[in-house]
Amino acid sequence: MRFSEHIKKASLVGAFFVSVFWQVQALAFCPSPGRLPTVEVARVVDGDTLRLVDGRNVRLIGINTPELGRDGRRAEPYAIAAQRRLQALVKASDGRVGLVMGRERQDRYGRTLAHAYDARGRNLEAALLAEGLGFMVAIAPNTALVGCHQRAEQQGRQDRLGIWRKLTPRSPQSLRQGGFTLIAAKVERVERNRGGYWLEMDGPLVVHIPPQAFEAFDLRALDALAGQRLEPRGWVVDRRGRAGSSRARWMLRVTHPAMLGLSR
Repeated sequence: MRFSEHIKKASLVGAFFVSVFWQVQALAFCPSPGRLPTVEVARVVDGDTLRLVDGRNVRLIGINTPELGRDGRRAEPYAIAAQRRLQALVKASDGRVGLVMGRERQDRYGRTLAHAYDARGRNLEAALLAEGLGFMVAIAPNTALVGCHQRAEQQGRQDRLGIWRKLTPRSPQSLRQGGFTLIAAKVERVERNRGGYWLEMDGPLVVHIPPQAFEAFDLRALDALAGQRLEPRGWVVDRRGRAGSSRARWMLRVTHPAMLGLSR
């Protein structure tokens, strides 16, 4: 079934979003590197995943959108809005997108990792970020567009669009379950060992930077982080039951300084 048939009944979000901003500003964020061959989209799975007619699932690089409701869970705020906005962007591109593959081409779920562009060369991740419909994420080695994705997110955040209308970063003490989150906390202690850097935050959270990611960081700056406040983001993992009582319950692994709220 073609993309247009899948979304025929979906509500468009045009009144919600400022189309002039998209038309005028989007090219400033991550323009296409050149003319790209296009592929046909079968459906939009969610705000950051496309299903192609050829059967591939494409996970968009550089963005994480709120989760749709599954397995009895309610959809997170703006999850449906992100999905519908991506549907509208793909539809406006005649159901076809250009793809630029990441250095790492597949994730652990077998999804293709790529940046997507519309028929006019505009980056779809940047459009969603600029409209406050997702979080910028930087996961090595697929970090080529981190800078422009950061600028797009900052635009949405400054304008308090979408997720940024009410969102405030969480404290480590407020964590109750694993998953993606944005945190604000002070670094209490910095430790380096064979396992990498460990930033112990003022709460039950440690931020881990593995050795294979060191190349992306200024290591002297990491050593000087004790006492500073950071705004790390990413997927926290519950270590309860696997860690000793003296270790932080929650761990957040990052592979790029953008995920710490640091510039390189």
